[in-house]
Amino acid sequence: MTVFLIIVVIALLGITFWQMSKILKLSKSSSSDDSQVATDKDNKNQAYIMLGFVIFFYVFMFYNFWNYSKFYLPEAASAHGSEYDTLMFISIGLIMVVQVITQFLLHYFAYKYKGEKGKKALFFADNDKLEFIWTIIPVIVLAGLIIYGLFTWSDIMNVDEDEDVMVVEIYAYQFGWKARYSGQDNTLGKANVRFIEGVNTLGIDKSDSYAKDDKIASELHLPVDKTVLFKFRSQDVLHSAYFPFFRAQMNVVPGMITQFSFTPTITSKDMKNSEYMVDKVREINEIRKDKSKELMAKGDLALDPYEFEYYLLCNKICGVSHYNMQMKIVVEEEEDFNKWITEQESFGETMAKQEENK
Repeated sequence: MTVFLIIVVIALLGITFWQMSKILKLSKSSSSDDSQVATDKDNKNQAYIMLGFVIFFYVFMFYNFWNYSKFYLPEAASAHGSEYDTLMFISIGLIMVVQVITQFLLHYFAYKYKGEKGKKALFFADNDKLEFIWTIIPVIVLAGLIIYGLFTWSDIMNVDEDEDVMVVEIYAYQFGWKARYSGQDNTLGKANVRFIEGVNTLGIDKSDSYAKDDKIASELHLPVDKTVLFKFRSQDVLHSAYFPFFRAQMNVVPGMITQFSFTPTITSKDMKNSEYMVDKVREINEIRKDKSKELMAKGDLALDPYEFEYYLLCNKICGVSHYNMQMKIVVEEEEDFNKWITEQESFGETMAKQEENK
């Protein structure tokens, strides 16, 4: 009902302005120019407006770059992340140069060649040389970007599992994540959603000997400077595993296994203590402090102080609780990781306990 009333009000306002325009038109003196043909004065005004717009556009653009650059992510926390960032900034730089030049020329020519009696703009009906230049330059630039991107993508994706690579499965479901580590054999056991039953929430094949030493965790722990091959599996709908600080993302598709790899290079502790993150956390907590005062004045609880952690997020709108689908990531020294992984219960031990409780 509220939406209907808003539409009615907007419609009535539109009718009111239309009627007012008719009244203003009728009130004009008979000597006023009501011709639909643009005069030199009209063209000059439009030319100044075009020039003013491009100046405003540039000021607004550079203001946004300066004011909102603080929202950029810090340096990448993965080995391939610097190449990813380099490719992105090269693309942004090229786009900026091209659009600054073309926008200036577009508005400048609109100003310079404004309509005036007896004046005619210079133009080429056909020029093969110009057409060749503005075709071949974008082709070369785009080809360079694509080839650079393909080489970068190939380096990330072509991982030999026989090398010293840790294999981890990321299992997605509405609305959470689970991590499964491959154990001492470095081989994940077979799994299928049809095997989901009781404590076997990931559908691991109990008859597969490789599955017995697999370990399931609700937090993702990774050793620093160790290449990790992630294998993604979805229980229900399409999800997307998003690691923003590691510059990595991969769709998680029901019925198939997708994979991605990266090497974490900055521990959670080092990232927390970085200048960028210390300033960011302080800024966020100042905002939360002011918000807490408002909440407490209303009788609500204050907000807890914010502490930075790496998180795995879902980057596909997968349902009503999509916003809350996240898993904490802890990047730590290999010694700390080994200590943590030994404390985790294996799938074989979990199933043995279930049999005992029957």
